Amino acid sequence: MSDAFTQLEVAGRPVRISRPDKVFFSARGETKLDLIEYYLAVGEGMLRGVRERPCALKRYPDGAEGAFFFQKRIPAGAPEWLQTAEVTFPSGRSADELCPVDLAHVVWAVNLGCLDFNPHPVRRSDLSHPDELRIDLDPQPGVRFSTVREVALCVREVLEEHGLVGYPKTSGSRGIHVYVRLAPHWDFTQVRHAALALAREVERRMPRKATSAWWKKERGRRVFVDFNQNAKDRTIASVYSVRANPDARVSCPLRWDEVADVEPEELTLATVPRRYKKLGDVWGEMDARAFTLDSLLELFERQTAAGLGEAPFPPHFEKQKDEPLRAPPREGALRAKPALAARAKRQPRTRRKPSS
Repeated sequence: MSDAFTQLEVAGRPVRISRPDKVFFSARGETKLDLIEYYLAVGEGMLRGVRERPCALKRYPDGAEGAFFFQKRIPAGAPEWLQTAEVTFPSGRSADELCPVDLAHVVWAVNLGCLDFNPHPVRRSDLSHPDELRIDLDPQPGVRFSTVREVALCVREVLEEHGLVGYPKTSGSRGIHVYVRLAPHWDFTQVRHAALALAREVERRMPRKATSAWWKKERGRRVFVDFNQNAKDRTIASVYSVRANPDARVSCPLRWDEVADVEPEELTLATVPRRYKKLGDVWGEMDARAFTLDSLLELFERQTAAGLGEAPFPPHFEKQKDEPLRAPPREGALRAKPALAARAKRQPRTRRKPSS
């Protein structure tokens, strides 16, 4: 095979591959062509995560350990058959982003150095109403993966109590994601409120292991339930995406009975195709039923009535209605809170004299 280029036929379309032997992952020496063959091997499962969804291009021209950049707009010279969707961002700007409809689109993007795929939680038929609730469990420094597993199982418990079915996957890094298929009836603000309500409920049940605190200084050594991944313009690596690390770990879908024992380092570009061949797509039933957010939104209203209210948005968003001050708490204030609480505990109660 020439090191210059080769051409593949994928989904009935010719796709030119430049430098197919270029090493993308150093641990086992896997190449660009190895990555393409991986995506073809898990094809239908992979398409479940990206089909008809706008995707920004996250390009690693020098492989997983090199620098990367995001390219929202399709580059000049793209093939005529390439499908796109126009996405409008909170800034007011817009871009025509890649909108995969078959594996030829995936292979075309890999040729540009895209390792993983980062779709929006909407389909191009309705870009204003997400059809996925995305729960991102992000362990803070020092948190063991065993704790992430425990928090994921608590997420499942909360979802089931609200009539929802979650589908877990490894993040391909240190976390776990849980998705819920939605009927596209709610806007981004409502979906984010549902995620915030869930995050706070998980924190209430596991206060030492989970947190909904947006500011890093307040999270401690806990798993952050990142509700803001449901804000408009936020994306997460898709199911079956190969992440940018030397051993090519995969954001791999799981059954719930696997979560308690899963080891992310065992799910890689080299192992997941065999798993897929043996088990099929374990998210295969996901599209069979779309769920409602009514119960989680009712929980959000109860939390709001109890004084919790809105939470900060990501920094690139304009100030939102009812959003609290968008500034991290001062370190002195964080230290003062436990000290004040301890003093209050030690303070003897003053008896009031009975009135005459």
